[in-house]
Amino acid sequence: MKNAYLIKNATIVNENKTFVGDVLVENEIIKQISSEINVTENIEIINAEGKLLIPGFIDDQVHFREPGLTHKANIATESKAAIAGGITTFIEQPNTIPQATTQELLENKFTIAAKTSYANYSFMFGGTNNNLEELLKTDPKKVAGIKLFLGSSTGNMLVDDVEVLEKIFSSTKMIISLHCEDEATIRKNTATFKEKYGEDIPIEAHPIIRSEDACYISSSKAVELAKKTGARIHIFHISTEKETHLFRNDIPLEEKKITAEVCVHHLWFNDADYETKGTHIKWNPAVKTEKDRQGLWKALLDDRIDVLATDHAPHTIEEKNNKYLNAPSGGPLVQHAVLALLEKVKEGVIPIEKLVEKMSHNPAKLFQIEKRGFIKEGYYADLVLVDNNQEQTVTKDNILYKCGWSPFEGTTFSSTITHTFVNGVLMYNKGTFNEDVKGKRITFNR
Repeated sequence: MKNAYLIKNATIVNENKTFVGDVLVENEIIKQISSEINVTENIEIINAEGKLLIPGFIDDQVHFREPGLTHKANIATESKAAIAGGITTFIEQPNTIPQATTQELLENKFTIAAKTSYANYSFMFGGTNNNLEELLKTDPKKVAGIKLFLGSSTGNMLVDDVEVLEKIFSSTKMIISLHCEDEATIRKNTATFKEKYGEDIPIEAHPIIRSEDACYISSSKAVELAKKTGARIHIFHISTEKETHLFRNDIPLEEKKITAEVCVHHLWFNDADYETKGTHIKWNPAVKTEKDRQGLWKALLDDRIDVLATDHAPHTIEEKNNKYLNAPSGGPLVQHAVLALLEKVKEGVIPIEKLVEKMSHNPAKLFQIEKRGFIKEGYYADLVLVDNNQEQTVTKDNILYKCGWSPFEGTTFSSTITHTFVNGVLMYNKGTFNEDVKGKRITFNR
């Protein structure tokens, strides 16, 4: 039987329930879930006793750098790191070179992924000040959504024309994902620090330059415009406690038109970590205060924030080791994000059921992804087995990112991902990859 597995005695986490059971996988699909499944045919049995079985995580924001920036990363290397990290589906952003701001350039990325991605994939179409006509050609059943940079853009992707922004918000029913930072505030703050320090601005100034105000001004304007136009917006990488109050938790996710995401680094680090980590934890938006970090956790747990993601954005170590003004923002995270979050489960910060909701169920619901994000009969078998009693330390020797470094280097995690299934194929098995099979382009029920 092609790609048939019986996962026995797993601790299954799905839809706010945790129970011990068996899962039968046939070809690409979860065929059966039961307290006990016995099969007579020749089938590979995986003993999962004492291990967690969770749906593969869906990362709604990554930058895999292909095409055009492949000295930093590419779809093959980063998707391999992702499946080793329990992420079975990713949505990649349009700010590559060239930028995915035409339908032809967008489809070129899909073509690359079909040949090289080990995980399932989709891409976002990039909006600019002058490509509305092209943007409106985006197929909602085949493309994850629209991405707009309202700050921190590359190339010509900063959408700073208010009339254009309102026209985009009014013209499409697709999810519009947003990077919200106010450029005028950032420029003013940068000038103040340059006046004081010249070119030697300390990294500790980063969350002051890319301040709470810079974030809140931009995100609050986006929310206001969405309410005015009826647009469906999703604000990426919320980084301040103040912003969390822009979002509601009194209606189901499926009824929300304004949603939010938080990233692992904003939940793990705070501004005290700049002293030891330096530019290696330079992200946009910036890692901010402990008060912000705690506020983000609170909003995640009470459902004002809907999904967890990585914003995986690798740069070479040489690039990151530049002084503050020249060090690019972003870092590699897909291999270690789930392990970091499982530490927070062990610490009692977040229940495992809530973690699975935020990283698997909710991205699938929010983007209306077909037959993924849950352990359900008839769904694609995107599954991850976790050994919660097997420690591992992040070292240069076991980092899979093309850039070869991690902000978690030296950290010992108390869990290990042992198996990852993608579309019913055992793609990762205790450090060994199946390189003969590739992931699939995800589709959307819209």
